[in-house]
Amino acid sequence: MTTESVKLKGNAFHLANSVDFADDSVVSKTLLKKTTGNITLFAFDAGQGLSEHTAPFDAVVYILDGQARITIGGQPRSVGAGEMLIMPANISHALHAEKRFKMLLVMIRGE
Repeated sequence: MTTESVKLKGNAFHLANSVDFADDSVVSKTLLKKTTGNITLFAFDAGQGLSEHTAPFDAVVYILDGQARITIGGQPRSVGAGEMLIMPANISHALHAEKRFKMLLVMIRGE
């Protein structure tokens, strides 16, 4: 467990202010990492993304700021601030930032 995640436990904090954009980059910050799952913040600069991949577990994406293009099973979706979607297990997905965006990713391992 990182010192940062210890500081966060039991204290209120603002998600969108907890990760910063970096030019031409994707920044990730793990808030909680357990054998049962992870909670991670991401900041995507414009033009950045995650290439198509699959995961063995469902993953919840909550857009904190900006707008993302998330493609699931070949079907693109525009997801904006305040919106959430569930990326199903074993279906290919990709994320792209046409404009900067921040998101919270929650992955719970198990059935």
